[in-house]
Amino acid sequence: MLFNYKALDNSGKHASGSIEAVSLDVAVSSLQRRGLIISEIEPDDKESWLSKIKFGSGVSHKDVVMLSRQMATLFEAQVSALKIFTLLSSEVENQTLKKSMIEIANDLQAGSSISKALDKHPTIFSDFYVNMVRSGEETGKLSETFNHLADYLDRNYEVVSKAKNALIYPAFVITVFAAVMALMFTVIIPKISLIIIESGQPIPVYSRVVFAISDFFVSYGIILPVLLVVFGFFIVRYTRTTEGRSQLARFKLSVPYIGDLYKKLYLSIIADNMNTMVLSGIPMVKAIEVTAAVVGNEVYKEILEESLLAVRGGSSLSQSLSQYEEIPGILVQMIRVGEESGELGSILGTMAHFYQREVINAVDTLVSLIEPIMIVFLGLGVGVLLASVLIPIYDVANSAGL
Repeated sequence: MLFNYKALDNSGKHASGSIEAVSLDVAVSSLQRRGLIISEIEPDDKESWLSKIKFGSGVSHKDVVMLSRQMATLFEAQVSALKIFTLLSSEVENQTLKKSMIEIANDLQAGSSISKALDKHPTIFSDFYVNMVRSGEETGKLSETFNHLADYLDRNYEVVSKAKNALIYPAFVITVFAAVMALMFTVIIPKISLIIIESGQPIPVYSRVVFAISDFFVSYGIILPVLLVVFGFFIVRYTRTTEGRSQLARFKLSVPYIGDLYKKLYLSIIADNMNTMVLSGIPMVKAIEVTAAVVGNEVYKEILEESLLAVRGGSSLSQSLSQYEEIPGILVQMIRVGEESGELGSILGTMAHFYQREVINAVDTLVSLIEPIMIVFLGLGVGVLLASVLIPIYDVANSAGL
């Protein structure tokens, strides 16, 4: 938030300006630390209402990775936390991130810890990120922590974006195909069907089916988008409920082949999260709790939350996970080996890399299969459509002696 102020400096001269701060108290505290005696301070009411509108965090994954790398370098150079965030706030180009960095610097100047200051910006810094920083503060290894975070975010982004990008091409092709078919059924086929029907020639069954579909689109085509919007609205509302999220999560895991891809993706996220946190010295209970919050799937979230209760009750992680069919036996066995050997962190890292490779290989295979499958289905669709139109036209032409 922006505050305008008027004050006196140490020499008694008048000073005025503006300062970014999360609250009025923080703004006053920051100005007093500069040696200013405040005579007047108030929020800037002239801020554009457009600047107050937010669509998501407005900060990309790449921005957070670069920020983490820069902070790690500066901590290695023994620069103080306040100077680091003050310096980075002047260098960052993203305005949302810039504002957050200024607020974090103000919080640090007011005596807050780094993790507490970051925790006030959950849309940019996740629970996982904040807990990692808190662990770095407690162990005095902030530079290593930020490097670990940047590496983790890089790996996670690569795997997740690879899985998402695999669906962009087929979604685009299917959307274009649907638009072309809609145009055919509402504009072109009605005119052709009228000519064929008026000719009095017998019409094949498949042609009559196509003409009936065309008539339906012409008569009720305006209603369909409305119904789709209403249906989509209720689906979105349902998926925001606890039951809806759980049903959607189970559906994603049950789809043939795609479900297996999602399972490997979530297993890689679980293993990588826990590997990063355990190696950073975060207790197992906290690592499970944070991983459950960021895994991104209700099924695995419920599994981790139930496992958390079992671990708190004295059970081992491998034993608590072994009762769920969604957790592969190989992962349970490897975790058991890690627990017995005291190398759980490195074992989890090995499994994370394994599942990441599995996800990438599965996505590559899916992409290679999608193109020929779509070509076959689209070809069949276009072929049936053309046959239903061209064959009756050919019969009309023959009957007319053309």
